[in-house]
Amino acid sequence: MQWTSIVAIYGLFWVLSAFLVMPFGLRTPDEVEGYVVEKGHATSAPVNFRPKLIAKRATILAVVLFGLYYVNYAQQWITVDDLNFFGQPPVKELGY
Repeated sequence: MQWTSIVAIYGLFWVLSAFLVMPFGLRTPDEVEGYVVEKGHATSAPVNFRPKLIAKRATILAVVLFGLYYVNYAQQWITVDDLNFFGQPPVKELGY
C-alpha cells in the first residue's frame, strides 16, 4: 500500500471517528443548573464544547480503526469474496 493511500484512508477514518465521538460528554443548557441562555443563542447549543478533547478521542479511535483495517489488508481476513452475499450475477448472453 502506498503512503498516500495510507494518509487518505487514515484521514477518512479520522473524520468518521470525529463524528462518532463528538456527541459524547456534551451538555445542553437544560442539563446545567444555573446556566442562562443569552438572547440570540440556540437553546440546544452545547455549553461545554471542547474541540481539543474531541480531536484527541477521534485520533485514538482512528488509530485503532486504521490499525484493524491495515492488519486485515495485510492478512486478508475479510476479502471481497467474503462480502459477496448474493452470489455471482447472472451472465447475459449476447445474441450477435
